[in-house]
Amino acid sequence: MERTRRPARRSDRPSADRAPPPAGHPRRPAAPAHEAPPPILHAPAPEGFGPRRLAGDPLRPTILETAGWDDYALLDSGAGRKLERYGHVRIVRPEEQALWSPRLPAEVWEAADAHFTGDVEEEGPGRWRFPKPMPPVWPMRFDPVRFSCRFTSFRHTGVFPEQSAHWAFVIERLAAAAARGRRPKLLNLFGYTGLASLLAASAGAEVTHVDASKKSIQWARENQAESGLDHLPIRWICDDAQKFVAREIRRGNRYDAILLDPPKYGRGPDGEVWQLFEDLAPMLRSCRDLLVDEPLFLVLTVYAMRASYAAFHELAAEIFAPRAGRIDSGELFLTEAPAPGTDVVRRLATSLFVRFTPEAAR
Repeated sequence: MERTRRPARRSDRPSADRAPPPAGHPRRPAAPAHEAPPPILHAPAPEGFGPRRLAGDPLRPTILETAGWDDYALLDSGAGRKLERYGHVRIVRPEEQALWSPRLPAEVWEAADAHFTGDVEEEGPGRWRFPKPMPPVWPMRFDPVRFSCRFTSFRHTGVFPEQSAHWAFVIERLAAAAARGRRPKLLNLFGYTGLASLLAASAGAEVTHVDASKKSIQWARENQAESGLDHLPIRWICDDAQKFVAREIRRGNRYDAILLDPPKYGRGPDGEVWQLFEDLAPMLRSCRDLLVDEPLFLVLTVYAMRASYAAFHELAAEIFAPRAGRIDSGELFLTEAPAPGTDVVRRLATSLFVRFTPEAAR
């Protein structure tokens, strides 16, 4: 793992080739003792200066959107909130991207089955308000996967519906490879409750699912059993993603496809710390090294909406520069259900993504 080196100490004495200030000249006040020294930059990555064999323009974003499916719909959004239907349950949650006005009446919002209140920070805990008694767990389905949703203290329910755009891509690529007689090996890092892993295995992949949370791994196993897919070849591994990837490289293991869905901040099972903007670059380099010579894809999703998709595009383009292929990047959107009396279609941005595919540059 790459770490920033501790900066060298600088002498407090004046430089020998610099004359002292004249008498009476105001001296620049000394920096406070606690002031942080300037950071030491990483050495330039050699691949960043060689010829790139990649197609893809960071200023041409790819928009991936989902209008939901039978068990999910974005019903309305606005005023910093969103109203969604998960199966038979309607919930209201904070959504800072929803700067516009809601279209449905206030009484429709208030009639929702659950309202998330409290801390609205992505990583902070909060509370749910229930106008009427609600079961803590309820079923949903995305064929062929059945799974359970729950009210968590981090305002999530166990599924990110916008990811269905990636699921369709993954299923198509893996099924095509399987039809050619290939048994793809897929690595799912920060795999959460296992929906992508189950769909990938259903499409013919041999899956290694890694997450640092024991609760998430247990939830994923329960989803597998609920789906009746216990026969699928999935390894459920509770581990720090960075440590796991480093061990796989040392072991010489390689994968045909990688899904990477890191949080902005997280902790491993032994207290390891993950910081997106510090740790993503070395993680992507390691994932590149884990891919086989003729891979199927790598998909990165980032829930850091205050950043730009172009930043992650350029990082991936630098890291994958030696490989022939294509980098596509952009945003994932949820398409709102049409409101009564209007044909206006609104889209709610949820996350950023980058895809690497080994297609010839064009």
